[in-house]
Amino acid sequence: MTIESFIQSYGYVAIFVGTFLEGETVVILSGLAAHQGYLQLPWVILAAFAGTLFGDQLYFYLGRWHGHAMLSKHPAWQARVNKAQRLLERYRTMVIISFRFMYGLRTVTPFVIGMSRVPTVTFTMLNILSAFTWALAMGVGGYFFGHAMEIIIGDIKHYELEVLGVVVIIGVSLWVIHLCRRKRLRTDDI
Repeated sequence: MTIESFIQSYGYVAIFVGTFLEGETVVILSGLAAHQGYLQLPWVILAAFAGTLFGDQLYFYLGRWHGHAMLSKHPAWQARVNKAQRLLERYRTMVIISFRFMYGLRTVTPFVIGMSRVPTVTFTMLNILSAFTWALAMGVGGYFFGHAMEIIIGDIKHYELEVLGVVVIIGVSLWVIHLCRRKRLRTDDI
């Protein structure tokens, strides 16, 4: 199976799963794949919207129903929870609309919002708006990234594996840096 056929067969499912868990790199690569003609940009945006929306709704309900119990089992989460709570207390609507754009707080924030007194309907409506904005921005950003790469290096088809490798390396590097910072913060708290 070639990369092209793999992307065409499983691309939208991978986008949904990737954005359910985290997703910026997945959506940017998917936008790039849409620019190359392997995927359709509207479907990329729809899959990213659905994945991020359902993921954040799940985290919200986990916080609502099991937040305090989960927090007592994972005390290392407390620092990020405290940070998200402080932001939520001061800027409730803005935090709900923008949390998915805040790297490192993306998964903990809907959990914290679920633990708060924010009504479910309020969170859901703002989450729909935010999820769509995020999916559109990341998908179109990846698409235009492909266009920019084509302008810079010419026929991108000759270099698509290299471009893919560079984007994956950047995404993985950012993720590793984030994990190292989180680990360092945990050891500093001990």
